[in-house]
Amino acid sequence: MPVLGEVPVIDLEAVRSGDSAAVRAAAAAIHRAFSEVGLVYIKNHGVARSEVLDLYDQFRALLDRSETEKASWGGEGIWYQRGWTPPNTEQAVLAGGQPDFKECFFAAPHELDARCARFWPQIYCPNVWPSDPGNFPEHYLTLGRQVHAVGLDLLKLCEEALELPTRTLTQVTRGGAHVSRLLKYLALRSDQVGSGILWGEEHTDFNLLTLLPGGAFYSPDGQPEGRPDGAGGGLTLRTRPTEEHPQGIQVSGKPPKGCMVAQVGQQLEVLTGGRFLATPHRISAPEEAGWTRCSFAHFVHVHGMTPIAPLAPFTSADEAYAPPVLAGTYAIKTLVDIGLAPHSSLSDLGYRHYDRLATLRSSE
Repeated sequence: MPVLGEVPVIDLEAVRSGDSAAVRAAAAAIHRAFSEVGLVYIKNHGVARSEVLDLYDQFRALLDRSETEKASWGGEGIWYQRGWTPPNTEQAVLAGGQPDFKECFFAAPHELDARCARFWPQIYCPNVWPSDPGNFPEHYLTLGRQVHAVGLDLLKLCEEALELPTRTLTQVTRGGAHVSRLLKYLALRSDQVGSGILWGEEHTDFNLLTLLPGGAFYSPDGQPEGRPDGAGGGLTLRTRPTEEHPQGIQVSGKPPKGCMVAQVGQQLEVLTGGRFLATPHRISAPEEAGWTRCSFAHFVHVHGMTPIAPLAPFTSADEAYAPPVLAGTYAIKTLVDIGLAPHSSLSDLGYRHYDRLATLRSSE
């Protein structure tokens, strides 16, 4: 009998072999994982740990460049959706005004949908790279594509688990605003330890599926280490509420060695009518000064023109997820909520041609 909060492990190599028994077992595991804890571990996924760590080394070196140079890599004009996001910029919806203690770099690993780029230019914008980046862009995009492929395999398992027609979920991701994100969680000073500062406040992701190939801690002298000796930081998630645990239970998201993590985003929750629940999660800082952590997250998105609403098998009379909204519009609202997009961008979501009538009336 599975224990509440126990995170299932999927053997992706066995699934990719086409063995029907392995596929059925993995589908059952992902159904339990995404229904109860919102998280699954993936082993034998084909993404080399050494490649992830090498990318972190390149990222950390780039972050040593001047603030002036880093500020030229993207910025508020594209809502920080490509290039560098400085510290104290993004905050979770329920953070109470406390920004996340991190700096980031965004890049899209796949070709952008040209029509969506006209409608949502900040969300479907071209990549921005540092000057003299070496092989950083190629390395970054290759890793993003590898992790994205894992995400598509998991979505196929979701279709199997939910008895959906083939390609129901994978098809709506074609042309989506998929993006990969490098993160560096910042060191706390001695006076900040124990003050309640979180590297990442509790939140749910707004995309379809999030994949994490594994973070790395760095000691105060900058050396890669397993994790701090004291109370360590890292990923913690909240399981689905139950009668016995009405607030859910907090579960460590630290995966077994060599495993990747995948978690449910809001888009997948809505499409499944709540069968799969978006995963509340947070990143805690260690109770020890000077430590940093790097992480890579890949976000699989629904195509911007796709309505975000429960699929036909999951509609219900209470319409808890109504009304439908286009994925691109959904993204704008979320980016406003977390402080990356200006509130004024909401005025672009409706009819914008009142000036035409005003011009006619002025000439009467």
